Amino acid sequence: MSITGDTPSGITIPGTRSHDVEPAGTGDRGQGRLRYLSGGTGAPLVLLHTVRTQAEHFRKLIALVKDRYTVYALDLPGMGYSQIVPGASYEEPAMRAAVKNLLTQLDLRDVTLLGESMGAVLALTTAADMPDRVRRVVAINPYDYAGGIKRSSFLARFIVTGVLAPGIGPMLAKLEPKPIVRAVLNGGLVNTTALGDDYLDELLKVGLRPGYSTVARAVYAALPSLIAARSRYAEVKAPIHLIYGEKDWSRPSDRQANQRLLPAAQFTQVPSAGHFIALERPDVPATLLNELAQHA
Repeated sequence: MSITGDTPSGITIPGTRSHDVEPAGTGDRGQGRLRYLSGGTGAPLVLLHTVRTQAEHFRKLIALVKDRYTVYALDLPGMGYSQIVPGASYEEPAMRAAVKNLLTQLDLRDVTLLGESMGAVLALTTAADMPDRVRRVVAINPYDYAGGIKRSSFLARFIVTGVLAPGIGPMLAKLEPKPIVRAVLNGGLVNTTALGDDYLDELLKVGLRPGYSTVARAVYAALPSLIAARSRYAEVKAPIHLIYGEKDWSRPSDRQANQRLLPAAQFTQVPSAGHFIALERPDVPATLLNELAQHA
């Protein structure tokens, strides 16, 4: 059941409101209440964000598509303003269960699932599980290869390795100096001006939520489960659109492997773009989505 509430976010996306959806029950592995933004008009479009971000990651994209879609931008479990539940799992199956809970409780059908990075993997695996509800998948820079964010820069590799280290890891996870967070996120961008100060400040504010550092550490530890989830891709019955930034952290071999795994998928590579397409080139997925809506 959806509950409408005032968003605590410092970022306002015109035409959207914040809501909560309650956990499905004991089978959700303790994920708790989920927060999402919704607005617009048209067929349902569910947006799934990247590691260490939140629904506002898609604010530029939402502005470009809300005249053709009813948008649902989810805060994945424990992230953004979704409830933090001690001991919750952040492995891919548990995160996927949360996405499925959103679709089921809101009774969304004929859904377009768009995810970026971790969200792209979840979009594909959710589609594999829910062919009766998912119409198509747009997967942007799927995070389904070893290394991931560690490939973006030496700084990112050092931080992620440190956060996962026993002993010192929990302390490091709580330390997020603004210049360091900016530098790590800039490792996913070609155009670093796409990372607005207000969005960075919002991410830092969320990072101060009690228990958030534990969530962040658990999410990093669970990233290998995204690689394992590639085995589900071939089960997807819906049309798939793969979008990669030319300078994404994935290597050409990673992209080619997914092309071979999903030979019917439409493939787009965006020149001079990095991992965070939703920040620096939202026009690319927006153009695709709007064209699909026009010809639906």
